Amino acid sequence: MNSPVYIQIHNEIKKAIEAGKWKVGERIPAERELSTEFSVSRMTLRQAISTLVDEGILERKVGSGTYVASQKVQEKVSGVTSFTELTEAQGKKPSSRTISYHTSEPSLSEIEKLQLNDGDLVLRMERIRFADAVPICYETATIPEKLVSDFSKSEVTKSLYKTLEEKAGLMIGRAEQTVSAMLASEKVSEYLDIKRGDAILRLHQLSYAQDGTPFEYVRTQYVGERFEFYLNR
Repeated sequence: MNSPVYIQIHNEIKKAIEAGKWKVGERIPAERELSTEFSVSRMTLRQAISTLVDEGILERKVGSGTYVASQKVQEKVSGVTSFTELTEAQGKKPSSRTISYHTSEPSLSEIEKLQLNDGDLVLRMERIRFADAVPICYETATIPEKLVSDFSKSEVTKSLYKTLEEKAGLMIGRAEQTVSAMLASEKVSEYLDIKRGDAILRLHQLSYAQDGTPFEYVRTQYVGERFEFYLNR
């Protein structure tokens, strides 16, 4: 199975950044120039760039362009953020709508995060999550395909953790999370019913089984004015 073209472009740009072609803080070429360089459509190029922005490798500056992101200062906090639990704790009804759900070759970032081997495939799904029918966040989750190949789409999208624990015998362990601020892209603003450039909170979460094996890599973008994190230290 071949990777989607945008994932291939994602990998090429990531390799170029790691090789020093563009330095931290440096503006990368315009989409028109890059789409010509890679011989792809502007739409495909934009999807690759958006994926790199979601991962925190690139960052967009309104009216200026797209830049290689600088390393953020990190602080460790305790607890695993669960959208469903947080929503229910506020007396609201959580729900979700699946935008895409497909098996693919992993990107370089996904290989690194999930410690995948050559030939491994991943399930990549995009969802919008709601609280009382109000869109709260846009989420992209990547899971090793071998973990979920025996389960239905409904079992995976409705309650992945419950399915893995009860039907695959996987014991859920810790999670690593980072939270940062960014501006909503046109795509995400449409999904979340906000304006392009509105403030959003970006959460990256890497979840591990109790034996230390990473099993889920999630990139989530929350509407800043509709959601807040409560961290108990």
